[in-house]
Amino acid sequence: MKIYSYPSSSAEKRLSVIEGRVQSFNQKDQRAVARILEDVRKHGDTALINYANRFDSPGLNIETLRAGIQEYEDAASLVTPEFIKSLDRAASQIESFHRKQSLKSWFDTPRSGTLLGQIVNPVNAAGIYVPGGKAGKTPLVSTVLMCAIPARIAGVSTLVMTTPSTPDGTVNPHLLVAARRVGIDAVYKVGSAWAIAAMAYGTGTVPKCDVIVGPGNIYVTLAKKMVAGTVGIDMIAGPSEILIIADESANPEYTAADLLSQAEHDPMASAILVTPSRKVAKQVAEAVSRQMTELTRQDIAEASLKNYGAILVVEDIASAFDLSNAIAPEHLELHLNSPLEYIDRIRNAGAVFMGHYTPEPVGDYIAGPNHVLPTSGTARFSSALSVDHFVKKTSLIHYSETAFRQEAPDIIRLAEIEGLGAHARSVRVRMT
Repeated sequence: MKIYSYPSSSAEKRLSVIEGRVQSFNQKDQRAVARILEDVRKHGDTALINYANRFDSPGLNIETLRAGIQEYEDAASLVTPEFIKSLDRAASQIESFHRKQSLKSWFDTPRSGTLLGQIVNPVNAAGIYVPGGKAGKTPLVSTVLMCAIPARIAGVSTLVMTTPSTPDGTVNPHLLVAARRVGIDAVYKVGSAWAIAAMAYGTGTVPKCDVIVGPGNIYVTLAKKMVAGTVGIDMIAGPSEILIIADESANPEYTAADLLSQAEHDPMASAILVTPSRKVAKQVAEAVSRQMTELTRQDIAEASLKNYGAILVVEDIASAFDLSNAIAPEHLELHLNSPLEYIDRIRNAGAVFMGHYTPEPVGDYIAGPNHVLPTSGTARFSSALSVDHFVKKTSLIHYSETAFRQEAPDIIRLAEIEGLGAHARSVRVRMT
């Protein structure tokens, strides 16, 4: 990894490249996805099966589109007791964290004769998209947990999951076991943009959902963007990213390993170290080079760091936090001697990992907070996936006649200022 002094023109240029790395949606992709969405909207299951046969499983049909009871039973026999133990621990801790996010309806009587409040209701149905990953050989079990658990806690009554099948028409057993563990009602063996279309519009088999969440490739992301408004979505996610702030107490081997943990995700991923210590900068750069040769996804990590990695040497820790807040990273790690002392400096970050023994994968899998996080600087205004994404809030308003008459002149005045005479009339007619 190249070391830059910050601020400098070379560092600013590098950051500009990193910021601009997010893949835009070209017109060809947009037209292709729009055709898929319209095809599924019009032709339902027929279109869904056609796409699944063409791209995933040639033998899939309407009867096998949904995972059956026997498939769940078979899946349970194919996973290890150790996996079940880890799954249960992760699910339990994720549930515990997200239960603290639960919202309740409330009522208030702030002025005599008035009652105001808010009803909190879950959406009716939610859909979860889980990527297939190398023909089902790299199942994203954590995605199932992170997306389904807050939905269940919110009280969503119908929870479905789509994921591409393997060529033989099956779903990875770890995904099915995880789906059963968190109470998913149905798993459908479809992927890509047609899966998003199925959940957005409904088909004869896949129910129409109110909210769709979960990560995916550019076609999934573009499909979610296009159906947003028809349904709610979690976010438009970009490539993974990490920013580490380190002082002299940092262990270079730990820091290098954490940078690589994100670089291996995607050639478009970004990994940045910010430190006031040039010594730490050099040690981490050397450790990254050593560890790179041990990675199974070396080519991906090398491309990521070559194009979108950087080590920035700043004047002091305060400057490091200023820079981090400007970048608004998805993952922020604090490799600092006393990380808790700096919490009040953090303004923009998807999730913060504090201390030398809290690497980002702790949050990915088991700590409890959600790992579906804002990327590409959107942590400036958005938050992690949560129970909030699966509920809607309805305002309640009640006025007695006395309270109404007391405030009516102000309502009329404001309505007339806005030129809305009928608004004013609906109040004035009650004054006679």
